[in-house]
Amino acid sequence: MSLDLTPVFILLLTRDGTILITTYIGYVDGPWPFDDPGTLNTPLQISALVFSLGYFMFDMAWCVYFRTEGPVMLAHHTISILGILLTLWLGESGIESCAVIFGSEITNPLLQTRWFLKQTGHYYSALGDIVDTLFVLLFVVMRIFVGGTMLYCELISPRPRFFIKCGGVAMYALSWIFMVDIVRFAIRKSTNKRTRHKDKTIAVNGVFEKKD
Repeated sequence: MSLDLTPVFILLLTRDGTILITTYIGYVDGPWPFDDPGTLNTPLQISALVFSLGYFMFDMAWCVYFRTEGPVMLAHHTISILGILLTLWLGESGIESCAVIFGSEITNPLLQTRWFLKQTGHYYSALGDIVDTLFVLLFVVMRIFVGGTMLYCELISPRPRFFIKCGGVAMYALSWIFMVDIVRFAIRKSTNKRTRHKDKTIAVNGVFEKKD
């Protein structure tokens, strides 16, 4: 039986569209989120937030219906949806909201690549290791270091509302929870890889250990 990938591609297109439009806002259209948090929303920011809201709601429904994600990811999507709604309602802080969306979604293309590698049976290869390594590095840089800097700028600025700052703290806390999971994954993968390498070496050398 063939698998209908249409919903998957719709999800990927909306996710990648979210990344592209928030990238343009942050690096081209402006203002620079580290210098001007709490400013009034621009029409482009509003459009990006509405588009992103649709993506998060679709992905949230997907995760709940198919039970593909755990409570941490569901909490991430819930906070994202509430944060976008609050930003649209207040009419301000659109630039940092777009920056947070960009930072939290920029690693997803690597996760998509990882998923396709698994589906095609090419994950346990050098390419799979490269994708996982790039994902970890990008996550640490964007979510921990850049995200921490963004949160600091948000907290010391007098313009953003209190609830917006609380949302920023919540998102950064979730990043650290994800970081713990990633470290555990990296340790587990490294251990499994060493075990597979050892078993392969034993098989090649014709050595078999007796097990009680």
